[in-house]
Amino acid sequence: MFEKEKEKVTGADIGIEFCGYKLQSPYILSSGPLTYGAEGMIKGFKAGCGAVVTKTIRKSAAINPVHHMGTVNDDSLINCEKWADSDRQQWYEKEIPETVKAGAIVIASVGHTLEEAQEIVGEVEKAGAHIIELVSYTEDTLIPMLDYTKAHVKIPVICKLSGNWPDPVGTAKKCLEHGADGLCAIDSIGPTLKIDIEKARPEMMSADGYGWMTGAAMRPISMRINAEIARNHPELKNLYASGGVMSADNAIEYMMAGAMGAGICTVGILKGVEYVEKLCYDLSKRLAELGYHSIEEVNRAALPNFPKKEYVSKLDFAFEPYKEDGKKKCISCGKCVAACCYDARTLSFPEMHVDLEKCRFCGLCLDVCPTGALTGKRAAQTEEDLELERKSIEFYNSFN
Repeated sequence: MFEKEKEKVTGADIGIEFCGYKLQSPYILSSGPLTYGAEGMIKGFKAGCGAVVTKTIRKSAAINPVHHMGTVNDDSLINCEKWADSDRQQWYEKEIPETVKAGAIVIASVGHTLEEAQEIVGEVEKAGAHIIELVSYTEDTLIPMLDYTKAHVKIPVICKLSGNWPDPVGTAKKCLEHGADGLCAIDSIGPTLKIDIEKARPEMMSADGYGWMTGAAMRPISMRINAEIARNHPELKNLYASGGVMSADNAIEYMMAGAMGAGICTVGILKGVEYVEKLCYDLSKRLAELGYHSIEEVNRAALPNFPKKEYVSKLDFAFEPYKEDGKKKCISCGKCVAACCYDARTLSFPEMHVDLEKCRFCGLCLDVCPTGALTGKRAAQTEEDLELERKSIEFYNSFN
């Protein structure tokens, strides 16, 4: 397991500091099915997670419908699972203390009302939790929960934001103004719906048939929110992203966008929590390949490179059918041809042709090429490009 084989991490340093604690990795095992109790949380810690978040602890244990979890596609899930399905007293007396004793950094998830925060936050602190994560259905409830918790505990307090709220970035600002020590962005997306076409009914057995989506499908939404929070709060270090981290590259994206940590949930469910060990090795290696020595270095690396305005130009394409050793680089998969909505690209290996009169330079063909045989870069802007850019900006400004 990772805890015994950290010497195998021979690339970049993947340890981080979060809310005053040194974490062995930036991967934080998010509140969910994998953190059902001490057993699951300890497995996550031993696999390489830097911290683990309890299932959300409430006044009463959850009673979940059957069934309450399913797939959306290969890397996303839908669920109507609720909070912790074991009694809160069990968390105070067994689950949290045992996980702490095993050496893990424990983040106690507490929801969803002020009354519950008043009854629970002091108890999870006594049980040994290192950090408290507050979860609520609305901003109006979250801020009073935060105010109470900050006044009554000494350990760090972070707030988990929802992408379903009208302005999660604005809520982040309010949380920090009210003393939050850190933030998590974001919670699952929903309500969502999946229909079982064999039975002609919703797959989730919640009261309304709806569920909440996690996994890769929500990553671009979470990425945008994390980036906006980071851009608005350059001093914020204790930000961890949640939503669709399925690979080391996904984690690096979040870090470049401003997050210091990366929540893990769906990938652990689909591949087993032991997969985190591979994610740790991959992250160390990948950061080194990109020229970074630590997560501190890569954190916010993309923020200075955001465009200041719309950019209009063509693309200069390059096609390399063979590698330097003479072996095929292009595998003739045809993905670049199939992905062209405008029928501008044809491939007859080893030749490729692009009809520049048809091509809109969308760039999708570059993204779908699995081997890097097809590449492209932005061409220098012509006078015609600059005029088109001016017209486009002028059009949008006319509505603002």
